[in-house]
Amino acid sequence: MGTVHVVATPIGNLEDITLRALRVLAEADLVFAEDTRRTRILLDKHRVQARPLSLHSRNESERIALALEKLRPGGQVALVSDAGTPLVSDPGARLVAAALEAGHRVESVPGASAVMAALVCSGLRPSPFAFLGFPPRKPGALRRWLEPYRDRGETLVLFESPHRVGATLAALAEVLGTRRACLARELTKLHEEVVRGELPELAERFAEGARGECTLVVEGSDSERVAVEGAVALTEEALEGEILARLEAGQRPREIAAALAARTGLPRRVLYSRALRARGDRGAE
Repeated sequence: MGTVHVVATPIGNLEDITLRALRVLAEADLVFAEDTRRTRILLDKHRVQARPLSLHSRNESERIALALEKLRPGGQVALVSDAGTPLVSDPGARLVAAALEAGHRVESVPGASAVMAALVCSGLRPSPFAFLGFPPRKPGALRRWLEPYRDRGETLVLFESPHRVGATLAALAEVLGTRRACLARELTKLHEEVVRGELPELAERFAEGARGECTLVVEGSDSERVAVEGAVALTEEALEGEILARLEAGQRPREIAAALAARTGLPRRVLYSRALRARGDRGAE
């Protein structure tokens, strides 16, 4: 039984690679890379002698056969992408699935992630969040793609190219409204920039595009945001139960809103509205 190692690589700064990742790449019998030229720069920087082979969307099928041949006698195959963690908006999923189906092991060698880097410096609620990947290119398809997230409470994270980011920000503002957001570009690189503001403001600022790959982080909907207490997420059902229990105990909607806002971080006006609605529904029973 062989092993496929899914190895995260730096998203910009070549120092952001783990000691384990360097060892795995040095010991692997076969290293697959999305772009061998970019991976060669990383390997040379850290004096790793591996000679990577390309694996991208156009040749993944034929590379699977080579990988399985190497894995069969117990070989070690490493998979890297241009930056960050392979399979996350990058090729490699079919290789991993084929290896597992053939009975081989798949191990993650974690490391840098543009998703997490942008999320934690955005200033927005980091949990729960939903990663959406790259959005559709056509305007109509983009708006339809965003519609299901209009009332979702999770913080949204998505990737976008520098040339389309202005149009995507405009569509986000149109569909989701005036929300706080963050555009992070060139993360961990020399010209890293993290810009925070409301969606319409960012759409105007980057109407002509931006330089470098962009990660967008967008605030979730107030109306359906999942409450968080400490490290434990309260579902919508649990929050509704809390409101009903407080009403049963004789608390007024304003008191309930103040108490739950302090506990969960949700806007007081949203909680007050929900308490009023719950009281009305309860009175109609």
